[in-house]
Amino acid sequence: MTEIFENIQRCIETGKADASLDIPRGSAGKPGVAEFVDQALAEGISATEILQKGMLPGMKAVGKRFAAHEIFIPEVLISARAMHAGFAVLKPAFAQEDVPSQGTFVIGTVAGDLHDIGKNLVAIILEGAGWKVVDLGTDCAPEKFAAAVVEHPGCIVGLSALLTTTMINMPAAIAAIRAVAPSTRVLVGGAPVTADYAKEVGADGYAVDPMGALAALENMAA
Repeated sequence: MTEIFENIQRCIETGKADASLDIPRGSAGKPGVAEFVDQALAEGISATEILQKGMLPGMKAVGKRFAAHEIFIPEVLISARAMHAGFAVLKPAFAQEDVPSQGTFVIGTVAGDLHDIGKNLVAIILEGAGWKVVDLGTDCAPEKFAAAVVEHPGCIVGLSALLTTTMINMPAAIAAIRAVAPSTRVLVGGAPVTADYAKEVGADGYAVDPMGALAALENMAA
């Protein structure tokens, strides 16, 4: 059983989503995350176990390498695509097992910011970890976050910004959210954002990268 988890983890680390892809080079026709996840399910391994022992460790390893500057955003995106391929196979199994959702996470890039790579990575990884993700997209006005909070009571909200000129729009978004739902917890992140800035604007949490966002949400939901 350990071998199947190691195969899933390795494929996520190398970005091998499925057999059709020649990633890494020379691997076309060889099984990827999708095939190994399907094999694990056929062997009677639960979707939750596959996620926790195969897929998440693989993405955490990618996160560590990214934090250490051993790999860069293109490689992380390839691994995230592999993670998503595996999760697509797992989704029906989760429904059959009646596995409860971890919660609802609303995410968007703040007003004036059109960058979405980091946001998209967070969304993919959190969805793979069992969160219902509501992606509002980019350049989100404070009112858009507020409306989403009303539509999804009890959700946690993630605010993303890549520029110092747009992260200053986070306080307005947080104020709009708290105006309609004062107890809503808010997580902030993005290249220019720091833990000190998160405290300054009244956020409940800060994440330096997608795996940090997952850890922060696990703490919030505990």
